[in-house]
Amino acid sequence: MSGQVDFAVEAIDVVKLDMADRDDGLLSGHDLMSPYVWSAEGKLKLLVRVLKNPLGPNDPTGVIFAGQSGDGIHFEMGKVPAIVPGPDEIDAGGVEDPTVVIGSEPHVMVFYTGVEATRSQGSLLMAAGPSLGHLRKQEVLLKAPPGQGNIKEATVAQGADGRWRLFYEYAQDNASRIGLALADDLAGPWEPVGDPFTVRGRLWDTWHLSTGPILARPGEPPVMFYNGATADARWRIGWVAFDENYTRVIDRCIEPMLVPAPPRERSGTDIAFAASLIDNGPDIHLYYSVEDRVLRRAVVRKLRPA
Repeated sequence: MSGQVDFAVEAIDVVKLDMADRDDGLLSGHDLMSPYVWSAEGKLKLLVRVLKNPLGPNDPTGVIFAGQSGDGIHFEMGKVPAIVPGPDEIDAGGVEDPTVVIGSEPHVMVFYTGVEATRSQGSLLMAAGPSLGHLRKQEVLLKAPPGQGNIKEATVAQGADGRWRLFYEYAQDNASRIGLALADDLAGPWEPVGDPFTVRGRLWDTWHLSTGPILARPGEPPVMFYNGATADARWRIGWVAFDENYTRVIDRCIEPMLVPAPPRERSGTDIAFAASLIDNGPDIHLYYSVEDRVLRRAVVRKLRPA
């Protein structure tokens, strides 16, 4: 199913953090993942998951750092993490996958994955406050129901009906899937309502699915740039378009929109994973990670039907 919507990647840029050691963005002894970028106070703000490589048995699976940029490529990073694991058991094992929503009160709301100390379960949590420097962790928003595991990778959107949609990744039967929950308020309670779409046979997203950022332009169908993979975890980035209340898929790519270049190092993995976007119409700046190690920005344009 495709024909109403399509996108093309025009350019790919290396995202550089002032903590990184090399021109390609690699950080010695650490990996960079889940770059969430948004616009605020005349700058582009960033939250990113940082974890050690190799990961030791007592190392957290992630610590979230913050930064800011004037050009969207070079980010000046804070020296102190914005969100750290613990002290509660629910996220003592690591903090991952930040997603930012600017609310009315408190101003900054960060949805993130909390990994238990045993690394056996991930839940969706929120930290909120007047600014990134004054975040306070809130109660758990969503835990895995029976038969599912590892709630993570939140994407938040508002439908035309005013209700909030929370897309999330969950684990089931040795595979990743995308679930959906609804709420009248960003703080919840969130009610799971079933999967918005699923895997497809014999295509690039035949086994795994994970959420990605949503492009919502007035008068146009909202589009999620989602992540999909085969059984051997070769992750690519594609897109799916919904109706105005995210109740029905109206279009979906056949081929992936973005495929990573071959890994430069033998230890690298074949993964491209979308995390956030900035709508600079007509350009879309899509932020993603490659090999679960480095950050990139793709300049994407929506193609008009012939």
